[in-house]
Amino acid sequence: MAERSTAAVDVADNSGDEPLTAQADESTADGVAQNRERDTDNDEAQGSGGTESPGKASPPELHSGHKLARRYRLEECVTRLDGFSSWRAVDEKLRRAVGVHILPADHSRARSVLAAARSSALLGDPRFVQVLDAVEENDLVYVVHEWLPDATELTALLAAGPLEAHDAYQMVSQIASAMAAAHREGLAHLRLTPGTILRSSSGQWRVRGLAVNAALRGITSDTPQRADTEAIGALLYASLTQRWPYENDAYGLSGLPKGVGLIAPDQVRAGVHRGLSELAMRALANDGATASRHESACTTPEELVKAIGEMPRIRPPEPVFTAPPDYQRTTYQQGSYGRQAPRPGLAQPLPTPPPPLQTRTGKALKWAVSALLIAALGLGSWQLADALIDRGSSNDTNQTKTPDDNDKNTDKAKPVSTLKIQGAEEYVAKGSAQHPGDVDKTYDDDSSTYWRTASYNDGPDMNPAYKPGVGIVYDFGSAQEVSAASIGLLFGGDHTTVTLYATDSSSSSVPLTSMTKLGTVTTKGTTAKVAIAKPVKSQYVLVWFTALPYAPGDSFSGSGYKQAITDLKFTG
Repeated sequence: MAERSTAAVDVADNSGDEPLTAQADESTADGVAQNRERDTDNDEAQGSGGTESPGKASPPELHSGHKLARRYRLEECVTRLDGFSSWRAVDEKLRRAVGVHILPADHSRARSVLAAARSSALLGDPRFVQVLDAVEENDLVYVVHEWLPDATELTALLAAGPLEAHDAYQMVSQIASAMAAAHREGLAHLRLTPGTILRSSSGQWRVRGLAVNAALRGITSDTPQRADTEAIGALLYASLTQRWPYENDAYGLSGLPKGVGLIAPDQVRAGVHRGLSELAMRALANDGATASRHESACTTPEELVKAIGEMPRIRPPEPVFTAPPDYQRTTYQQGSYGRQAPRPGLAQPLPTPPPPLQTRTGKALKWAVSALLIAALGLGSWQLADALIDRGSSNDTNQTKTPDDNDKNTDKAKPVSTLKIQGAEEYVAKGSAQHPGDVDKTYDDDSSTYWRTASYNDGPDMNPAYKPGVGIVYDFGSAQEVSAASIGLLFGGDHTTVTLYATDSSSSSVPLTSMTKLGTVTTKGTTAKVAIAKPVKSQYVLVWFTALPYAPGDSFSGSGYKQAITDLKFTG
């Protein structure tokens, strides 16, 4: 126990008088299918304190498709910061998505990261995202952890508004209990932020990055329990008010007004549950009391769990049931189903007899008459057609037909041919590329393979300030006349907007403003067909997406706004 406690304390702290949770650090070490293209180039520039110098080590040069231990195939870089990088990867042995933190073996924090990962793995508490492997191999240190594509960060939940009182109560209860269990084993987190708190599809709350997140950034603390308790208080405060409890904006939340100090959540927003408001103030760094309330401060997760247990239980809101529509009886339903039961003692009205043709005999009569009419019409039509044919054949003998008469009035339809694609490249207008190694899968005549975009939080329309769009430039080898394009898509729903541009080069340095717009279409299905009013000759055509549909998580990425091209054909 002493050895594990020492390892944990070595990787946890915020080294400074200002609380760690007051810092506005929006970078994440192990993303969960949210916005994976967050700018995390400089952690200190975002206000995170207590990080030591990463030393002379530089992040390893890795790329999508690289394999670790002949098992973990790297798919997408989530974070690149302070000499380490975090990736979404695929465990090819177990065929599941995993997360991987990687840093050079000679990095100044490599040993503490390994110690933190191994200590966290020994805990085995399902309330934490589990560490699956911690290895030093080929001059690299890497930590493999669970990847939860169906989980949602608290950051994303708060972007839509504050949590309901019951949800906030469940969150603080489960997180405080989990951290109390971790501290009993000598483990601290020290980077509890809205980005490290996840809610699964079943409603359970989980914590990721126990000990490891702090070790990756070199954060330590002399009072780890106080730091984690204050962080939980800040999370509860943010969940109740949709505001960060300090003056600085952080994690997509606005801070408190300058100069007012730390005020209770129920003074920030009307309708906040008073018991939860007091609980948040007891956990935050305010000596445990406000001017009018003198509760004792909670300085450890264990004390916070005890304070939550003393609160009256907050019940979930009553479910709202929508009344079913009134039953509409049709003439085809002949039973008593759906009719109101007669009250006892009241005379039941006699049912109205059906019209004569609604009886069984009447229906048989209708069928017989219909059959006779059809037979008569058929016989008459045959006789009329026979007479017209005889008449027409006699007239044809007296007419002279010129062979060229039909040719003069018939336009020869131009043959439609499928253009052969010689190559393709991703077009990156801003930010980083999507999956450049998969562009050839869009025209390999295999609908099971595809090129996909990243998963974005904002949508369906893409954010021009962050990333105006994503797409691929296709090369025909020489100038070809393009009249249309058919694009097979992996995801339907919401809407997908795609535009075709003719360009002079496959390079991303050519701006969209200098290209020729050929056509655009918006679809909710899995096929986008773009017709070009006037065919244009060009060697290069850009397929450009500016709006993406919302799709659930899968083994490659989490839920969000995303799209993928399965099959693409150009016609000329």
